[in-house]
Amino acid sequence: LDPFENSLFLFCGRKTSSIKGILWEEDGFLLLTKRLDEGKFQWPKNNDEVLLLSEQQLRWLLEGLGIEQKCSIPKSRATKIM
Repeated sequence: LDPFENSLFLFCGRKTSSIKGILWEEDGFLLLTKRLDEGKFQWPKNNDEVLLLSEQQLRWLLEGLGIEQKCSIPKSRATKIM
């Protein structure tokens, strides 16, 4: 993977109480850290696997939820009302 692409790379330690991210901007890398005072992130169990997350999955992860939700409310399609 190319770290100079427009991508956010996330890393989590063993304790899973903090996440670090790196993002390339045109003049250098931006380092982001989020540490939880209580609780742990629902980090995937397979440490060797690289995952592509959607924006929704990233929000779930940062909110303390797992990235694979069993069910969610499906998005409705717009319909015409006469």
